[in-house]
Amino acid sequence: MQLTMTGEYAIRAMLHLASLPPGDSTQITEIASLWEIPENILRKIISQLAKAQLIFTQRGIGGGIRLAQPADKLTLLDVIEAVEGKIYLTKCLIGPDFCSRTSWCAVHLVWCEAQQKMKEILSSKSLAELVAINDFRKSQVQSLSSSQANGLNNIELNYS
Repeated sequence: MQLTMTGEYAIRAMLHLASLPPGDSTQITEIASLWEIPENILRKIISQLAKAQLIFTQRGIGGGIRLAQPADKLTLLDVIEAVEGKIYLTKCLIGPDFCSRTSWCAVHLVWCEAQQKMKEILSSKSLAELVAINDFRKSQVQSLSSSQANGLNNIELNYS
């Protein structure tokens, strides 16, 4: 499974909304500009996120977009499944109609475990936690030279 650009853009937009003070709204144009998301694609994503009840949208003067739930209650899994649908590593995990070997196949057991672990990881960090990590890493990068900052891409931070 590879996350599509729609999923990536949805995560960026939700991180932006999670970084705002609770209850504050913003505009699609602001998110698109700050997070390098094509505005026409973002409008479609916003519609999907609203349909999934992850955000509220309000048109007109004083309108905008805001989280429908506190950022500490929303996870990457929530966002991904809102725009991508349920996550399945293989078709056999969708249900028995897709593979007649699921009752005895050893590989099926591995796929089940891998999918479970992936979902656990994606649901283990809230958007609020990810915003805090983002802010921390951004401040670290800004204090380094550009050659040192490029090396951070390969560093795994332990933030648990």
